[in-house]
Amino acid sequence: MDLICMGLNHEAAPVQVREHFAVEADEQGVRAREIIALSTIAESVVISTCNRMEVYVAAEQADRGIEYLTAYLAKNRDQERMNYLYTKSGEDVKRHLFKLVSGLDSMVLGETEIFGQVKQAYKQALEAGATKGVLNKLFQKSFAVGKRVRTHTRIQMGQTSVGNVAVDLAEKIFGKLKGSEVMVIGAGETSRLVAKSMMSRGASGLTVTNRTMSKAEDLAAELDGTAVPFDQWENVLSRVDIIVSSTGSSEPVLKAAQIQAVRRKRKYRPLFIIDIAVPRDIEAAVSEIDEVYLYDIDKLQHLAEEARESREHQVRLCEKIIEQEL
Repeated sequence: MDLICMGLNHEAAPVQVREHFAVEADEQGVRAREIIALSTIAESVVISTCNRMEVYVAAEQADRGIEYLTAYLAKNRDQERMNYLYTKSGEDVKRHLFKLVSGLDSMVLGETEIFGQVKQAYKQALEAGATKGVLNKLFQKSFAVGKRVRTHTRIQMGQTSVGNVAVDLAEKIFGKLKGSEVMVIGAGETSRLVAKSMMSRGASGLTVTNRTMSKAEDLAAELDGTAVPFDQWENVLSRVDIIVSSTGSSEPVLKAAQIQAVRRKRKYRPLFIIDIAVPRDIEAAVSEIDEVYLYDIDKLQHLAEEARESREHQVRLCEKIIEQEL
């Protein structure tokens, strides 16, 4: 069997391209199952996060596997977007996956969230019957490598999640968070981490909204905030200072017209918005409103690069471990 990886990440493609390839979190196993129905492809795992979409396959013939996988990904996508995809094969697939699970291929170097995200994607593929001996062995080995890297290096030191970097960005751009009103749209794990960091750094009020009200209530209760129904959160826009949005919506949940409608009531106060969702939750036109500062997932790259510079030595140690494991 030949190993193939095809996909794109934050380094290969901007967010406006990545969002066209994004797969909903609970659909990764379904897509993996679809892919093994293609000729010559025997096994598949699909990984989709805010920073990447990658397909790992074991194929009977590498050339034909790449051909059929390319055709599958090209459905409803133009050639310009397809040009952003990269393809890896053989040992390069193993090396790439080991680096990914170890946090070396992340926007935030050494982040821990990716380890769990890859595990969940693999679990879905396994339960969907899309993996067998080759990918089972590869992914289980990658988890062991990731654990070794994190145990024997200091790659995790400092801000190692997109959520924490987002909070740092809020403080740098908006100022100290003390007294700020924060609204979180989407009550998933990333939202929880960001909200927790916001409150720990002095935010005075937290509003949580989610399509599933019980999840919003649970997060609000955990962090001493207030939950509002998803169809009523616009009523909160007039008083919040910071919005953090991370839903799984395929369409924008916050549009420029919604903010325009409350500008006067807000007295044109600055509004800082962090959009860490892919596809993006916030309509691009929102950034054209004078007092609004919108940062999407790609703009977090700047803070991530600061962390990368300070960890170059640790990266070399991690890469040495990975080469030993190949």
